[in-house]
Amino acid sequence: MATRIYFDNAATTPLDPRVFEAMTPFFTEHFGNPSSIYSYGRENRLSIEKCRKTVAHLLGAHPSELFFTSGGTESTNAALHGAVHELGCTRIITSPIEHHATLHTCEKLHKSGRVSLEFVKIDAYGHVDLSHLENLLSSSDQKTLVSLMHANNEIGNITAIQEVGEICKRHNAIFHADTVQTVGHFPIDLSTIYVHFITASGHKFHGPKGTGILYIRSGTGIGPYIHGGGQERNMRAGTENIYGIVGFTKALELAYETMSSDSHYISELKSYALQQLQDHIPGISFNGDPQGRSLYTVLNVGFPVNDRTEMMLLNLDIHHICASGGSACSSGADQGSHVIKALSGPPQVTIRFSFSKYNTKEEIDKMVSVLRRLI
Repeated sequence: MATRIYFDNAATTPLDPRVFEAMTPFFTEHFGNPSSIYSYGRENRLSIEKCRKTVAHLLGAHPSELFFTSGGTESTNAALHGAVHELGCTRIITSPIEHHATLHTCEKLHKSGRVSLEFVKIDAYGHVDLSHLENLLSSSDQKTLVSLMHANNEIGNITAIQEVGEICKRHNAIFHADTVQTVGHFPIDLSTIYVHFITASGHKFHGPKGTGILYIRSGTGIGPYIHGGGQERNMRAGTENIYGIVGFTKALELAYETMSSDSHYISELKSYALQQLQDHIPGISFNGDPQGRSLYTVLNVGFPVNDRTEMMLLNLDIHHICASGGSACSSGADQGSHVIKALSGPPQVTIRFSFSKYNTKEEIDKMVSVLRRLI
């Protein structure tokens, strides 16, 4: 079988072998239920709390503010529902280019009649208009939840969540930041940011799938989203995913150890890919702000619509190159990208290439060569 080239790391990343090694004992010898009082359970309870302290230290949080979940989607749902049902928010402000975990949840809460829903403007590059956010918050005394991504999963644009937090603080708004694409890729110090909730998923930075975190700022005071047990200090029912929690923690530790060198290497890969595509593929464009305030991992490319580009993703796959048309969470839904539609540009065939420390320039050369033959 031909070697495959994987350029969809914004969807999920390969598990780091060192993470797998750290997880392995918890599949076999350390198998106890952390809620059990005998030694097998107590040992795993201690392991979870050690992980909580490690993650909290890396993110500048207190251990009591961190809760382990199944990933970013659950964490986002818990934060948004908690803000409305427990904190009394009657208004939500978000953007039209959020992940569907946020947009669909906000829309459901709005349709239930619990909240009004408003959208902050974005500019032609996909950046959030922070002056419009300030105006929206100034226009009403309703208790408001602001939910914005730190970085967009499709086009890579980065929002200044520190500045958003200051705006929310001035207007006494609750702030949820979707940091799924940035935790493990950028240093985040929650002690310096006014934010009530952040969310993260381990599989975005070479950790395991099915494990994430929800940060709840001390004093915010929401109840559980999933009921039926007293786990996670009564905040999330269900037996803890001990091997996932260990894997998440190990992956985050490794990410912080090599963050500077990894980000430099991957940034060079992205710049190289952008230049090679510009030089060799006519008529393309780049969505978002790829050379400005953007993830160093994501490059979103627009191809002109014609009979040679409409089956581009399938043809790349036939040539053993894995990329994405947008969010992996929308795969199978042939509706086009809501993010690209919101940018209001000309019709295009969109491909997202996203890179990791395991990619090489040689792989990019092969991808460009294949695209040249296809187009």
